[in-house]
Parts: sequence; C-alpha cells; structure tokens
Amino acid sequence: MIIPDSQQNNDFQDNQDAQNLQKTVDTLKKDLKALTDEFYKNNFSAHQDFNKKSSFNTTLNIPKYASLPATCEQNDIIGVGGIAYICSSQNVWTKIGLQS
Repeated sequence: MIIPDSQQNNDFQDNQDAQNLQKTVDTLKKDLKALTDEFYKNNFSAHQDFNKKSSFNTTLNIPKYASLPATCEQNDIIGVGGIAYICSSQNVWTKIGLQS
C-alpha cells in the first residue's frame, strides 16, 4: 500500500507533537513532586513582592526577640515583649501604633 507524502508528514508531525506533549507532562510531574517534597519536609521558603494591598486570612507571625537588635534594614518588623517594632530607617527601630 502506498501512503501519500502528505499523510506521512501528518503522521510524523502527530508523533512529534505527542512526544513533545509527553516531555511537558513528565517535566510538570517532576516539578510537582519536587515542590511537594519541599513542602512536606517543611523546607519550603519563598519570597514574593506585592505591588498592591495584601490581606491575610490568618495571623501573621513575626520574629520575636528578647530585646531590640542593634542593626536592622528598613521595613523589618519584629516583636519584643509583645510589642511590634518596624525598622523605619537603617538601624532605627520604631514602635508600631499606640502599644504600651
């Protein structure tokens, strides 16, 4: 049986498309497994910048210290003795709000 060239080309392209799709699926499975492993090992860390207002549907835990550190970077937030502080400028801590 003679197969027209156009049919052979279509079959070849379909086979390449299937191989590319399988490679993509395999890559996604591998990435998902890596992320899942990191999450369940509690070894997951991330950084995300938000350029709009953000809200949280849970509490926001901040680092707690026994006393104010001598150094800080602007916008660091910490807690000392139940009072929240923000680093308002390099190495300058400012109490947030009217806490006492």
